Amino acid sequence: MKRPWFAAEPVDEGFFERAPQRLQGRFDVQRPAAEVWAELTADNPLAWCRLLQRIEWTSPRPFGVGTTRTAHAMRGANIIRERFFRWEEGRRKSFYVIEASTPMFRRLAEDYLVEPTTDTTCTFTWTIAYEPRLAARLATPLNNRILSTLFTDTRKHYS
Repeated sequence: MKRPWFAAEPVDEGFFERAPQRLQGRFDVQRPAAEVWAELTADNPLAWCRLLQRIEWTSPRPFGVGTTRTAHAMRGANIIRERFFRWEEGRRKSFYVIEASTPMFRRLAEDYLVEPTTDTTCTFTWTIAYEPRLAARLATPLNNRILSTLFTDTRKHYS
């Protein structure tokens, strides 16, 4: 049986300030910024997050604006196709969801910012911004709790 797809609306960087729902994790990492960036752009990035079973890059390297990837989440219950609209190599990347296999979000975007604090440490700030579809608004508290596990797992990974 063919899986249904639900289109999401594209966003720009301003969405991270005006989104109805915004979650953010900030992590002080005892690793160089280049090492953290390499991990975030490796094959199957964020593998330490329980919510994500795998992430596949669907664009060839080198990555940049326009790069796409597919995330498999919640034990395959949700597959998400993403497009990067901002890419500052070694520092920052942001994507929005193109489409998903569940109709939860009208718009969803993520921003990853890696900033060196010394030669051997950095700060990683991960922002998730979204607007739920009308029918999914009642699930917002649950969605926030589920999405926050990404930050919990990342904090454990970098501690």
